[in-house]
Amino acid sequence: MSTQTLPLVVRPYGPDDRAAVAAVAALQTAASTVDAPWEPPVTPEYWELRLRHGWDGEVPRTYLGTLPGDDRVVAAGEVGTSEWDNRHLAWLSVHVDPAHRRQGYGSTMLAHLRAEAVALGRTILGLDGWESEATRAFAERHGYQQKYVEAIRRQHLPSVDLDALEPAYAEALVHARDYELVRIAGRTPPELLDAVAAMVVAINDAPTDELDIEDEVYPPERVAAYETAQEARGNRLYRVLARHRVTGELAGHTVVAVESLRPGEAGQHDTSVLRAHRGHRLGYLLKAEMVRWLREAEPGVVHVETGNAASNNHMIAVNDELGYELAGNILCFQRDA
Repeated sequence: MSTQTLPLVVRPYGPDDRAAVAAVAALQTAASTVDAPWEPPVTPEYWELRLRHGWDGEVPRTYLGTLPGDDRVVAAGEVGTSEWDNRHLAWLSVHVDPAHRRQGYGSTMLAHLRAEAVALGRTILGLDGWESEATRAFAERHGYQQKYVEAIRRQHLPSVDLDALEPAYAEALVHARDYELVRIAGRTPPELLDAVAAMVVAINDAPTDELDIEDEVYPPERVAAYETAQEARGNRLYRVLARHRVTGELAGHTVVAVESLRPGEAGQHDTSVLRAHRGHRLGYLLKAEMVRWLREAEPGVVHVETGNAASNNHMIAVNDELGYELAGNILCFQRDA
């Protein structure tokens, strides 16, 4: 059992506090160097825009921890909530500088975050961390039970052999002969926004295992807010749609965000196919088409990172076909508030 040598002073901070943003960005980088060395560094510019815009305009509540009489940041934390859905839930995040671990600072920060979440009326708390015995022990010590595992895979895009993918791509086109692929760079055109919003909800069919979580809702306003936030964070969006040739209905899509603040990095955001249109290899076709497009439009992209439930065997098989390799797992825990 760790013992805390000095009390932790916890206070909120925001994107306008440049010194705090820089300090927490450095802490995040130091932590990932130990816990997930494949992850790119967190720059102050990247962290500031993440705090300012969030994923879709909803921003986390952020906190840092210092020691008495010392401005050095040794711990950081977040409370993430949404008003669109899952209003019973708060996700907590705790990071401690590797040089200051096992002194109780993570526990102090977690207790502070829990109190903030309870004050917001949240009744279920989530907590996650990179897979390790230390992560499991920390969560269990504070009453959290493991409910979900997210597998993080990374694709080295320049190494993907497009010629080798061509036979599978051609075969998928045959299975999907009733569909056409549509490329959209940047924001969704206004005339397609309602249809895209109706299609995005297919992501709720992805496995959530034992998580206490409700279906997410995606009105057109939220899709637009997501695109606004991503652009404000310096990300270039690429979306490939599958559209049924006869009905014109959107059947599925995949979205990748290419980062400008961390050149060479891109993130796979969403891949989903509506249930009525499954069985035509659309999931593979959409992602294979995205690989072809990114190689043309973004030759500087080196890595594309994606996360899926470790139990999502279908999507993992698609990713494996496209050259993704497992980097690490994120363990997700929950408890009653």
